[in-house]
Amino acid sequence: MFVDHVKVYVRGGDGGDGMVAFRREKYVPNGGPAGGDGGKGGNIVFIVEEGLRTLMDFRYKRIFKAERGTHGMSANKHGAKAEDTLIKVPPGTVVKDVDTGETIADLVEHGQTAVIAKGGRGGRGNSRFATPANPAPELSEKGEPGFERNVILELKVLADAGLVGFPSVGKSTLLSVVSAAKPKIAEYHFTTIVPNLGMVETEDQRSFVMADLPGLIEGAHEGIGLGHQFLRHIERTRVIIHVIDMSALEGRDPYEDYVTINEELKQYNMRLTERPQLIVANKMDMPDSEENLKKFREKLPEDARIFPISALSRKGLSNLLFAIADIIEVTPEFPMIDEEEASESTVLYKHESDADGFDISRGPDGAFILTGYAIERMFKMTDFSREDSIRRFARQMRGMGIDDALRDRGAENGDTVRLLEFEFEFMD
Repeated sequence: MFVDHVKVYVRGGDGGDGMVAFRREKYVPNGGPAGGDGGKGGNIVFIVEEGLRTLMDFRYKRIFKAERGTHGMSANKHGAKAEDTLIKVPPGTVVKDVDTGETIADLVEHGQTAVIAKGGRGGRGNSRFATPANPAPELSEKGEPGFERNVILELKVLADAGLVGFPSVGKSTLLSVVSAAKPKIAEYHFTTIVPNLGMVETEDQRSFVMADLPGLIEGAHEGIGLGHQFLRHIERTRVIIHVIDMSALEGRDPYEDYVTINEELKQYNMRLTERPQLIVANKMDMPDSEENLKKFREKLPEDARIFPISALSRKGLSNLLFAIADIIEVTPEFPMIDEEEASESTVLYKHESDADGFDISRGPDGAFILTGYAIERMFKMTDFSREDSIRRFARQMRGMGIDDALRDRGAENGDTVRLLEFEFEFMD
């Protein structure tokens, strides 16, 4: 089965907890704090594996969690960093964040990697908090939670030339005669329901990859027919080969077919209009094809490149393949991510853009509900079994301006403040 679109959940490993410990050695008076830091959690890393062709493996496993770091130990021993979790994906995989729709990574080359979910840093042990004023702190941090997100994986076929056109215009037949590919060919619409790839070699030993892509119909950009299942694959191709049934045996006008398909490409993604396009007038061995081609040429600009062929009888194929190879040599690849986006961070993390933000709302019971990545992260890293840690958490909240913000919202002594699943009493 050809799988080219899946949704998965990824979560980086939590950091290990820091430790509260003290040196208690003979002949070492005033040994002091000796709690080590926790180890960093593992990252979720996608890596391109050249041998993969579909996203089939993700149909059976859709949840990926990295290992957490080891906890800190006494004698200032730090916990071990967890290994990254490597997940293999096929070339041509685009990773998008479900919540924001932003492209996280565009993976095309064998061995290329991208960190999709970062592991949390290890919590600090009590030796990190020693100061002249407090030389023996009973204070440590829990490990930072790993970053989690839902992502969509889209596989976009890596082909130099893509065959587009209405169903049953002869795209599969053309691919089968110019390459060793064996696509299914039949006399009904949508015979091709998944992309087929073939390696094409010209007489002068130049080669390129051609893709026979499922047929388009009017409204495809809205998902009608095979819709987006087809259109996402054409984004990769450097040259568009527009195949038209010049015999008009199905009662459609060749020129209207040409206009309709180009409009669908434009509506789906304006950047597709930047691709060079060759027009292939197929089925020229049929009775009315010559007359139809003459009318077709009259409606197109003089510089339009039209190649009359018959895929079935293999006439005119040599000139077409030479022209495709020539254009591919001078046409650069079209990246999925804009250069402006790529110059910024390709992997976008919520806490990097809004680290200090928080939000206060009111619940149905009148409680003040506190949300925000920074405060939730701080809460999860606090060890509430120790008095020193609780005091530090209160100071951090005050430093973030949360106390003042609650007062501005009308909070008074005894009011309930809710953070995640926990409740506190506001004390002014």
